[in-house]
Amino acid sequence: MTDPAARGDAKVRPPDVVPLDRFNAFSDGVFAIAITLLVLELTVPVGPERLLPALVEQWPEFLGYLISFAFIGGSWNTHARMTRLMKRGDGLVSEINLLFLLFVAVLPFSTSLMVTHLSGPDVAVAVLIYGLNVLAASLMLTFLMAHLVRERALLTGDVADDTLVVMTRQRRSLNVIWIIGVLCALVVPPVAIGLYMVATAMLLVLPIIHLRRARGSTSSPGATVD
Repeated sequence: MTDPAARGDAKVRPPDVVPLDRFNAFSDGVFAIAITLLVLELTVPVGPERLLPALVEQWPEFLGYLISFAFIGGSWNTHARMTRLMKRGDGLVSEINLLFLLFVAVLPFSTSLMVTHLSGPDVAVAVLIYGLNVLAASLMLTFLMAHLVRERALLTGDVADDTLVVMTRQRRSLNVIWIIGVLCALVVPPVAIGLYMVATAMLLVLPIIHLRRARGSTSSPGATVD
C-alpha cells in the first residue's frame, strides 16, 4: 500500500484551523472572567458612616465599572455577530483573536488604575492608559473583521455584502472616537472619559439599530444575519 505521506503534504498536513466551538468557548470564557473581575473591584462600605453617602463617594468605581462593562459587553456582542458569519477560521484569525483577548483581559487592571487616580494628580496618565487599553482592544477586533472581509472563504455563503459594510463602518466610527478620546486624555481628562462613555454606548446601541433595520428590510436572508 502507498504510504499516506507520499500522497502529498496537503493531505497529511494538519489544518491551520481552530474549531469554532473551541474558538468561541475560549473567547467567551475570557469575556466572562474579565467582567467578573470588574465587579470584584466594587467594595461594600463598612463602619459607622451612613450607607448612602459612602456609596456616593465610590462614584469613580461605579463609573469605571459601567464604562468597562459596556465595552466588554459590546465587544462580546460584536464578536458573537462576527463568529455567526464564520464557517471556519485560520491561523491569523486565531492570532488576532488572542491579541484582542489579551487587551480585554487586562481591562479590569486599567479600569482600577483609572478610577483610583481619577481625583489625583495623575488623572491624565491614568485616563490615557485606560484609553490606550480599550483602543488596542477595539483595533484588534477591527483587524479581525477586516481579515474576515478579505478572506470570504472563511464566511458562510449567505453573508450579504451590506452586512459587512455596515459592521466595518461601525468599527471605524468607534475607533475614531477612541482615538480622539486618547488624544484628549492628557489635556482634558473629563472630556476623554465622556468620549469613552459615548463609544461604549455606541457599542451596545448600534448592533440593535442595525438588527431592527435588517429585520424590517426586504433584502435577502443573508443581509439579516447579525
